[in-house]
Amino acid sequence: MVSSSMKKVIWIIWFLIFPAGLWLTYYFYPPSLSGQGVSVFSFFILMSFVAAMPMVVNNTPVFLLQWVSMAVFLSFGLFTELVMVQLAVIVLLFKLKIQKDQLFRFPLNSLMFFAVSLVSGLLYNALGGKTGIDLIANPEYFWVAVAYPAVHFILNQLLLSLIIYLVYGRKGSFFGKDFVWETVTTMITFPIGLVLYMLFQEVGLLALLFVGVPFVSLSIILNLYYSSEKVNSYLQKAAEIGHQLAERLDVNEIMELFISKLGQMLPVDYAYILDIVDDKELHLIYRVEHGQTMSLKKESLKKNEGISGLVWATKKAALFHSKKEWRKITKGYMPKDTESIICVPIMRNHKVTGVLLLASTQKRSYEKSQLMIVDILCSHFAITVENAKYHEETKAKSERCALTHLYNYRYIENRLSEEFAHLKTGARKSLSLLIIDIDHFKQVNDTFGHQSGNEILCELADRLTGLIGLKGTVARYGGEEFVVLLPDVEKDEALKWAELVRKAVADRSFNLKNNLKINNDNRPVQITASIGVAAAPMDAEDSLGLIRCADRAMYVGAKQAGRNRVAGL
Repeated sequence: MVSSSMKKVIWIIWFLIFPAGLWLTYYFYPPSLSGQGVSVFSFFILMSFVAAMPMVVNNTPVFLLQWVSMAVFLSFGLFTELVMVQLAVIVLLFKLKIQKDQLFRFPLNSLMFFAVSLVSGLLYNALGGKTGIDLIANPEYFWVAVAYPAVHFILNQLLLSLIIYLVYGRKGSFFGKDFVWETVTTMITFPIGLVLYMLFQEVGLLALLFVGVPFVSLSIILNLYYSSEKVNSYLQKAAEIGHQLAERLDVNEIMELFISKLGQMLPVDYAYILDIVDDKELHLIYRVEHGQTMSLKKESLKKNEGISGLVWATKKAALFHSKKEWRKITKGYMPKDTESIICVPIMRNHKVTGVLLLASTQKRSYEKSQLMIVDILCSHFAITVENAKYHEETKAKSERCALTHLYNYRYIENRLSEEFAHLKTGARKSLSLLIIDIDHFKQVNDTFGHQSGNEILCELADRLTGLIGLKGTVARYGGEEFVVLLPDVEKDEALKWAELVRKAVADRSFNLKNNLKINNDNRPVQITASIGVAAAPMDAEDSLGLIRCADRAMYVGAKQAGRNRVAGL
């Protein structure tokens, strides 16, 4: 990160050096371009094409301006070369889509190219070199022409290393991989520049067709190849992300992984997932800003409202490169510094189930190919979320009693195993278990009918849940038996809780609506319960042992002692 003070210094140096340096160059080395306007313009077009369409090698864009600038220098002189390189720098930075906070890169690159061109040109002239000369007819100037790119290359590397150290504060080896790569490209491209100049002296503008057009064509082909490789890379990553999403069965984990992976692939500053509720409104269900999960905004959108509502209504993804394109249609919350936006419908079976919105603070951060990849990932996401919800529903059904909606024996046995594991590691100090059995429940069924028996079970479940609350877990263990699991509760305290449960059952009658005795009328019935209490590690060392102890306490200490009482071993 370059500090604001450093950026100001760069601009000040540029204003002090560049205009004066350009004027002095014009004064001492005035261009002689009489009748060469078309040629100069043609070279400028070539240089602009080279700047705008870099060669992409090893996934890195390489801007090879030097070979064209060499031909321009040898053909038209120092001042023309300086001006054309500066214009090419503008084209280059426009291609890179630099933002306002990166505008300092223009004076920085301008100064570097200016210094390299100026010193190389002055040294060339000092060595007796001349511009516009026929190197074939005057071979004595050939080696001076060869010295020009060598000096140009060395100065460029020195200044680049100096800028990286002074401006960006980074230290690196001068003879690193970048140096090797620059050396190789220089050895390849500068001879092309020399050939271009020599051909231009012989055949004129046809030289641009013989050398420039093939070079530009090669750049275009490599760019197309790179684009296809980039898309293939995105598709491969999308497939990997799809596999990773499929391994998750928790909806929150899926959303977290989904947004995290998108942030690794794309420049994402803001990410929002919206869910369609009752096919009427979009509600925000996941929100990440600058890598941090944030609290949800209580806002909703209808169809055709805002960007997300429009995507929902049209079932088509939307791509915006800057705020100007979307600010008139947005509605609701949107960070003020947002610029680029990708908004994609999350679809399942041709129906929109939600909307994904990704945003960046930089302009033109996203491409159409990336929009396609995000669309594919949203399909993976929709399938995975549906599977996770189905898994959660199935799991809930398998762990819940269909009648009382309490946890069932399967859940409580798994939970007991987990709690005993916590006891062994020291995460839990104690664990108490209450087994509650309704007294004479068979008589209730025989007298009032099984439907009335079910009513009692449901009402008892509500009373237990209301009494225990977050202190423990209530479950229906089977038939008329219920259990209460109390983590970190000692046995003495558990006995007190059991007495509260006994009173909650015995002191208040149960109202029966559907009974065999009286139709369409409420009938109060008094019910009691016997409760057995056991605690670990005092009474048992494993989950099965704890259940046996509590069950024995309930039958021996409570049932056989007269019922409607609490007992512990």
